[in-house]
Amino acid sequence: MTDHLIIAPILLPAILAAVALFASSTNIFAARLASGLGTLGLLALAITLMVQASTGPPQGYFLGAWPAPFGIVLVLDRLSALMLLLTALLSTFVLFQAIATGWDRRGRKFHALWLFQLMGLNGAFLTGDAFNLFVFFEVLLIASYGLMVHGGTGPRIKAGLQYIAVNLVGSTLFLFALAVIYALTGTLNMADLAVKLPLLPEGDQALMRVGAVLLMLVFAIKGALVPLHFWLPATYANAPGVVAALFAVMTKVGAYSTLRFGTLVFPADLAVTGTLISDLLLPAGLLTLALGSIGILGAQSLTRMAAYAAIASMGTVFVAMAGFTTQSTTAALFYMVHSTLAGAALFLTVDLVQARGPSRYGATDRPRLPGRLAALFLVTAIATAGLPPLSGFLGKLMVLQAALGPMALVWAVVLLGSFFAIIGMSRAGSAVFWAPKSETIAPLPTSQMLAPAGLLALLVALTVFAGPVQAWMAGTAAALHAPAPYIEAVQLPGKG
Repeated sequence: MTDHLIIAPILLPAILAAVALFASSTNIFAARLASGLGTLGLLALAITLMVQASTGPPQGYFLGAWPAPFGIVLVLDRLSALMLLLTALLSTFVLFQAIATGWDRRGRKFHALWLFQLMGLNGAFLTGDAFNLFVFFEVLLIASYGLMVHGGTGPRIKAGLQYIAVNLVGSTLFLFALAVIYALTGTLNMADLAVKLPLLPEGDQALMRVGAVLLMLVFAIKGALVPLHFWLPATYANAPGVVAALFAVMTKVGAYSTLRFGTLVFPADLAVTGTLISDLLLPAGLLTLALGSIGILGAQSLTRMAAYAAIASMGTVFVAMAGFTTQSTTAALFYMVHSTLAGAALFLTVDLVQARGPSRYGATDRPRLPGRLAALFLVTAIATAGLPPLSGFLGKLMVLQAALGPMALVWAVVLLGSFFAIIGMSRAGSAVFWAPKSETIAPLPTSQMLAPAGLLALLVALTVFAGPVQAWMAGTAAALHAPAPYIEAVQLPGKG
């Protein structure tokens, strides 16, 4: 029997987004109710689908009962279920913060855009077709641009225009890549591509490598890999804090897509591409990690520091992923989850500071900040920098243990990057919380601390249960590197 729950994470936010759109013009409570129910509903769905994916083989969902590769297919496996759950957990806490701080009141379409953003994220993680991955990328782009400029003027609008211009270039490259791949294979279904690419004539292989490189460029833009990272610092630094926190999972769409294509469509043993993808990812990941870490050290405001921390975390993810082994993929998945939660907690904490005065270092017109906000920043900085005892330390150990290639270089960049992050965040904390200020203490409602504290609690849980989580992710990595069940779930002619 077809499990219609697989399409629910796409349909639920799409339907409720229309409700929120109409309600937002007259009733903020109704819009909040729609997005709140939608986000909590997605969390319940994600947990249910996670259980299904963990206890059974991959499942295909065929829209309109059209068979693959001719129709639209969604595929639920352990990786897509993990990303759905991560998105749902993150969005639940961040939406609570948006309501607690009143950010959602600064623009009437916030909740509709929020739900469309979740629809795009969930669709990107579930789709089994490269063209529909492009479609959901565009849904993400439109909704994220609206959220990015939410309630803003001046610098935020300028950063938003830069963001959308870069991503439109990425969309154009995506279409070029899809055109090349479809011209050579006659399909864009990812499972079908996995079957047909090994049979590609030798005369077409060079052009297919061009298509593969174009795809990797698109995913590098989404994942903020050097030298295609330049859109991220201004975008994240100028976005509302709650939006930047949600964007912590959006860069992971680029990492997810790279991992999906790198294990299913362009595996390392494929003659057409060989180790091309890993050969490109490792140096780009190391450069991204190095630049992000130096950016943390040289930042002059908390918002820029948090933005560069996001770049450094993506560099670490791609360094781990570049090995394309079961061990390296396990490390990449673990660190991806950690960095998403830690990055979001950092952006929410920085937003609380910025709401009480300038986020730039050395500002003299900021009131004295509450001690509990300083404590929140301290724990968040420890998590982001990868210090023990939190899960970032465990994640970086996994990355170092799984690293391939020039080991001395990888270890040096990862360890020096952590050192720079520690120094940069210590400098930021000293400048913002310890420097002389007015005697006036800025109030901090307890409700506004719950979301970042909740994300940190998830990191504590990730640390305490690191063993079982790592074992589950090792099973996910093994399934990714043995994609026969995924291909079988799509029921290709002659393969089902």
